[in-house]
Amino acid sequence: QVQLVESGGGSVQAGGSLRLSCAASGSMLGINAMGWYRQPPGKQREQVAVIHSAGGTSYAASVQGRFIISRDTAKNTMYLQMNGLKPEDTAVYTCVADRGPGDLTWGQGTQVTVSS
Repeated sequence: QVQLVESGGGSVQAGGSLRLSCAASGSMLGINAMGWYRQPPGKQREQVAVIHSAGGTSYAASVQGRFIISRDTAKNTMYLQMNGLKPEDTAVYTCVADRGPGDLTWGQGTQVTVSS
C-alpha cells in the first residue's frame, strides 16, 4: 500500500502562487498515474491535473497554462505549482495514486484559499 501526505496549502491573494506537495511512502509498485483533485466549497470534486507513469501530463481546462504538475521520483514526491491563482481556485486539494480501475489511494487533502 502507498500512503500520501499533502502539504503546501494556505491562503493567498488573487494573482499569487502556491506549490503543493504530495509525499508518497510505502509501495509504489503498479502505480499508473498520480494526480490532483480539488473540491470547492459546496461543489463536487473535480480533477485538476494528472501525471502518468511515463511522464505525460494533462490538465483541466480551468487551470491549463496556470498550474504545472511535476514529480521527483527520487523523493517519491509529486508537486502542483499553482500560478495566477483566482478566487475560484479555492478548494480542498487532494492527491491520488491510481493503480487501475477501482484502485485509488487518496491523501487527506490540503486547503487552498484565494482571496480577491
